[in-house]
Amino acid sequence: MTDHNAIAEAYIAAWNETDAGVRKARIEAAFTSGITYRDPIMQGDGHGGIDALIAGVHSQFPGFRFTLKGKADGFGDHVRFSWGLGPEGAEAVIEGSDFGIIENGRLGRVTGFLDKVPA
Repeated sequence: MTDHNAIAEAYIAAWNETDAGVRKARIEAAFTSGITYRDPIMQGDGHGGIDALIAGVHSQFPGFRFTLKGKADGFGDHVRFSWGLGPEGAEAVIEGSDFGIIENGRLGRVTGFLDKVPA
């Protein structure tokens, strides 16, 4: 049985990692090598593409952290979860929901939706 919450937590941990070396290991643990990521503003493929997306978010929003909103939900090889992004200890300024396909215990495809964005 798949632990959907553990999948979502590994995903959030990768997105929160600012140390490039540690982030690389977190990306490899959370995503398959063939990962595809798509949301309304960005897309990336493979571990290098995901790393570039994460580095870009850290550059644009220094000091911001991702947090899971509630617990992940899923069945079989599908998972969905919601997250917030904002300054640590403050209300999220950006919120979203992501849907993923799990392959061998890691995310192989992620489609993201933005639920709340600043004006």
